[in-house]
Amino acid sequence: MSEVSETTPQPVQAPHPGGPAPHPGAPHQAVPAPHQGPDAVPAPGAPGSFPAPYPPFGGGAPGFPEAAVAPGFPEAAQPGRTPLAPPAPQGPFAPQPPHIASVPQTAEAGQPGPGPQAASAPQAGQASPGPQATPVPQAAHAAPAPQGTQGGTQGASAPSAPQGAQAATGLPRTLQYRFDGPEDAPVLVIGPSLGTTWHMWDRQIPELSQHWRIFRYDLPGHGGAPAHAAASVAELGDRLLATLDGLGVQRFGYAGCSIGGAVGADLALRHPHRVASLALVASSPRFGTADEFRQRGVIVRTNGLEPMARTAPERWFTPGFAAAQPAIVEWAVQMVRTTDPGCYIAACEALAAFDIRGALGRIGVPTLVLVGAEDQVTGPAEARTLVAGIPDARLALVPGASHLAPVEQPAAVSDLLLMHFSTAWQQDTSAAIPVLPHITAPAAPSTPFVPVAEIAPAAATPDAVAPTPDDRYEQGTKVRREVLGDAHVDAVNDTADAFTEDFQELVTRYAWGEVWSRDGLDRRTRSVITLTALVTSGHLEGLAAHTRAALRNGLTPAEIKEVLLQTAVYCGIPAAGAAFAVAQKVIQEETTPPA
Repeated sequence: MSEVSETTPQPVQAPHPGGPAPHPGAPHQAVPAPHQGPDAVPAPGAPGSFPAPYPPFGGGAPGFPEAAVAPGFPEAAQPGRTPLAPPAPQGPFAPQPPHIASVPQTAEAGQPGPGPQAASAPQAGQASPGPQATPVPQAAHAAPAPQGTQGGTQGASAPSAPQGAQAATGLPRTLQYRFDGPEDAPVLVIGPSLGTTWHMWDRQIPELSQHWRIFRYDLPGHGGAPAHAAASVAELGDRLLATLDGLGVQRFGYAGCSIGGAVGADLALRHPHRVASLALVASSPRFGTADEFRQRGVIVRTNGLEPMARTAPERWFTPGFAAAQPAIVEWAVQMVRTTDPGCYIAACEALAAFDIRGALGRIGVPTLVLVGAEDQVTGPAEARTLVAGIPDARLALVPGASHLAPVEQPAAVSDLLLMHFSTAWQQDTSAAIPVLPHITAPAAPSTPFVPVAEIAPAAATPDAVAPTPDDRYEQGTKVRREVLGDAHVDAVNDTADAFTEDFQELVTRYAWGEVWSRDGLDRRTRSVITLTALVTSGHLEGLAAHTRAALRNGLTPAEIKEVLLQTAVYCGIPAAGAAFAVAQKVIQEETTPPA
């Protein structure tokens, strides 16, 4: 059941009579057609250069740092660069979303982020952002922002924002968001990557907002947003749609980076009638392995976010850029440090479960797959997998960029997005996409678009019907991999032969498909019981695997220690001593941050 958004939608006015106005300037090289010609799109201008310096830190979560503190950072726009001039969408498919009127901000207090606060006062004629807004102060020489919806006012000492930034309520069904650009322009939704805020797109806004109404959002617990963790990529998509529904936005373009791209792909699969065009930036149909992301969650649960913050620059930027732009590197580290750890862990779990490799052929909207040539997280190989699987997809390879290509090569990314969304919306393909009714009950088996990675609605009662034997085996395989990890299960399967395979099937079907899958106890509690039983029975050969499982299931090393201390009282000192030796080794392996 959808919950009420933090704002009350205003009456919808007549649609905008036309698409976005063309942007004057010289034409730019178009994105190559799928599987034709080189896939490298040269960046306009020298690699690593920026058309204008970043604004200073804002409140809530850090914005881009001042250019003056970054050696070699240009202080003015590139004099020889003319922005790309995209053609205006034509025909019946030209996007015409409803006009979104200004909405007063609610008085509900939010959760301000721990980032440094800006000290500037509101500019004349501008309203301050709402209580949970993350303002973006304007540098004196930055390009002027287009006028748009303003947020509600607060104290006179609050910093000004060029556009209204809306704050999500404490209810977990909506997301913290902000708008930039003309109120009557088509809506383009932009999603962030894990550990970042909407500020990662700051350098694209001046150009994109000339043509579209830009809607940016923060992930839960990021950028000062309420820390209501989302358990899956599908749940993030549902919260995004609930937020857009409350604003009267029905059809939109979507661009997202990393997990933000996963949200866009999920929406294109489950709600194809809502997404007009799609851009997947540094994204993948499956992010690494489930084991990698679940171990990342274990490290954060044990050590906090500092290990992730410390290693973020090497994951996000090329070495040359990181050395030349230390202020931006520090800005990136601050974004991670100000994220809520529980929401970060939940996002890792969501990525661990995300896998749409078998569903790519059902993405029926024009798609740009954009990736940095030096991305070591979701690199060109993952991008080519997306292009090969999505019927109407094109690949753009950005040289001199790693995972956060919008930050490292902002001019190239802006031009590619302008070209893609300006041309992709010209063709009217909406008639070929079935418009599905919005339902909360599970979709019927005959529904052509099956939800991907969707959490079962609260009204569903999966235990009402007993699973068949085959269902138990499939469920057991899934739970066994989630708890023990792919590496452990693969090793067991690899060593199975005709003599042991029936026993492994028995274990999978009944231990994991029935007992571990029951709703009566959560997995944390089951891990506590299992550790105790293994120590009691002296079966320490399974203790290492289940210590790892306990960490994955949310137990901390301190809690595991308490479990083993309890067993020392009731099971004996020698048994507990042997268990401590096994558990200590596993905990050191699993919780030690990467060097």
